[in-house]
Amino acid sequence: MKTKTRISIFWYRRDLRLDDNAGLYHALKSTYPVLPIFIFDQNILEKLNDKKDRRVAFIHQALVEIQEKLAVLGSTVIVKYGKPATIWQEILQEYDVAEVYTNHDYEKYAIERDREIGTLLNAKGIAFYTFKDQTIFEKNEVLSGAGTPYTVFTPYSRKWKETLNDFYLKSYPNELYNHNFFQHAIIEMPTLKEIGFESIIGEVFPKKDIREELIRKYDELRDIPSILGTSHLSVHLRFGTVSIRKLVQKAIRLNEKWLNELIWRDFYMNILYHFPHISEGKSFRKEYDNIIWRNNDLEFQKWCEGKTGYPIVDAGMRELNKTGFMHNRVRMITASFLIKHLLIDWRWGEAYFAQKLLDFDFSANNGGWQWASSSGCDAAPYFRIFNPTSQTQKFDPELKYIKKWIPELNSFDYPKPIVEHSFARERVLKVYKEALERK
Repeated sequence: MKTKTRISIFWYRRDLRLDDNAGLYHALKSTYPVLPIFIFDQNILEKLNDKKDRRVAFIHQALVEIQEKLAVLGSTVIVKYGKPATIWQEILQEYDVAEVYTNHDYEKYAIERDREIGTLLNAKGIAFYTFKDQTIFEKNEVLSGAGTPYTVFTPYSRKWKETLNDFYLKSYPNELYNHNFFQHAIIEMPTLKEIGFESIIGEVFPKKDIREELIRKYDELRDIPSILGTSHLSVHLRFGTVSIRKLVQKAIRLNEKWLNELIWRDFYMNILYHFPHISEGKSFRKEYDNIIWRNNDLEFQKWCEGKTGYPIVDAGMRELNKTGFMHNRVRMITASFLIKHLLIDWRWGEAYFAQKLLDFDFSANNGGWQWASSSGCDAAPYFRIFNPTSQTQKFDPELKYIKKWIPELNSFDYPKPIVEHSFARERVLKVYKEALERK
């Protein structure tokens, strides 16, 4: 009987790259040859109603790229579909596993999943190591002088920058240890169809190369939705196909405003870690849970479809529905409109964005929606209500963005405004004021 080779396993999740990968680096430096795995998690995928979900297709494409690179090294990545506990039982039966390596994940389900798998592995005498990889600073690494977590971005970012040094930015030289991948014939990964999804013909995902000239002009161009003024790297950050350390190195050299956007990611993950009640559908500032929402289903549907009669809002929603992307300035406008103009619970909008955004990340999405609803940390004050008309005049004065997504703009086919701005403004101010005065 042939003896199985004793191996380490690296478990890919939201870190889909070979280079500058903390957990993979430590695995490759371990005593045993390393076999990477990825699990298409049935617990997550079965909740996705759209079987042409772009995120699943993006992950699949990233895994194909990893597989091609590993083939050159004489190795493979094992890709499975199912419930993690079941898949791990199968892996442990098939391979002689000494250690398992992975990177931290900060979301509620991921923490519970990792606790379950860690317990399973430890019960079999298998070490389970996890590392920081998707943030520069996490957990308690950036705290106030009083030792408390920051809830306002500006002082957090100041302390973040003060704390930063070369140690935190140093890339992991994974390539020096590529010879430690477990030598294994390529194992065919399941197709999208085999895991219950469909590919989208002609779908082109954002490139992960950094356009330096664009980053240099980021602070000048980032609020103009009709041009390519942002990096479109958010999906790559979400799934770890690029290294946050390498992006921060670039940002320090190229543009501090862009650096601040990367710091916002750390900030919102910091909030999620220290204030886990936000992952249970609760407002960060609990008094805002007293708001009595109108929650009109028909108006919500019109917002979703981009048929509110407010062109900048409708253009944004149509862009989202068509591409899985929405310009950040327009995200703020559409979110503010749903909450403040229609008095629809921010959680409805948060859930819709969670379904549609290619770059959906719980902490950032929740942070953005709670900012718009004034219920979050460092949020816009409740009396700040975006006027879609003035926002259009400021950021899309020639209607280039709007006309791209609303070809029927000046025809009878385009709907009349769903609500009058000044009426909506007075209504929401009254509702918010009453809610915040309620004990």
